[in-house]
Amino acid sequence: MSPYKNCPFFVSLLINIYALGSGDGVTVGAPDSADIPGQIPPLSPVALSPPVFQPASDSLLPLSLLSSFPEDLEVSDYCSELLHIFGQRYVTYVNCLVPAARPVKVCQRCFASYGSLMDIYANISSDQMGPANVSCRDSLLRSDRLMLVFLLYSNLKDIWSQSGCNYCITKGFQSLTNDTLYFISTLNQTLTCFEKYQQGNHTELCKNCKSTYRSLNELYSRMEKNHTLCIDTEDAMNMTRKLWSKNFNCSFPREETVPVIAVSSFMLFLPIIFYLSSFLHSEQKKRKLIHPKRAKSYTSLMNIQDKLS
Repeated sequence: MSPYKNCPFFVSLLINIYALGSGDGVTVGAPDSADIPGQIPPLSPVALSPPVFQPASDSLLPLSLLSSFPEDLEVSDYCSELLHIFGQRYVTYVNCLVPAARPVKVCQRCFASYGSLMDIYANISSDQMGPANVSCRDSLLRSDRLMLVFLLYSNLKDIWSQSGCNYCITKGFQSLTNDTLYFISTLNQTLTCFEKYQQGNHTELCKNCKSTYRSLNELYSRMEKNHTLCIDTEDAMNMTRKLWSKNFNCSFPREETVPVIAVSSFMLFLPIIFYLSSFLHSEQKKRKLIHPKRAKSYTSLMNIQDKLS
């Protein structure tokens, strides 16, 4: 065998011996893929993981916006104070709404806090200039896409509108209207009567509380026609009617049922009236058909007698 053919074998042997001597006891295995021409070596797990941001160890500032905006873009102290007051009154009104959710008393309990919230929002949204000729409408309401202050106020305004509280509260949010106060007084009288007789026989309750309950129903009907009802009065009347009919099993004929009974009775007798009128009309028609025939025969008989004479 030629010595030139064994050269690669000896070269490989010398390389392995050198690796064993300089590898500190590390066994040399298969050659790395990086040693093979044309093959990309595999990436290590560390290389595959995304880079992690690590702030400098000598930085003492918190991870936030470190730079300030120019003074013409900053919110003025006057607008910041208005925003702070708006937040306080907003929280006050929400804290009033939650306990008044059941039973519903959002109008009679929270009208003062809602009036205060409307006042501060009117100052924010006003075109009039404040101190140092500053208007807060653009900076607090229109400076971003979210318009958070406007959105928060709109949500509470929708609650007030859907509750119909304007029908129960005077202008300027001073107090309850006279109709609402009178309704509350009549309602309290009815509930007091219920409490007085509810422990005994409900028959006594139905008898003794009938007049006050009827007065309350009549008052509620008048307020409904005059559009002076809010969610407080509606819910209070619904609960009272539930007590009267379901809990105490009381009832009395309402005045509205009289026209209904009259109309129902008329509709019930309408077919009888129709057939009776049809029968009478047909009999009268028969008489009218017979009468001309008799008259004609009588006239012809008279003519015959005249000719004979």
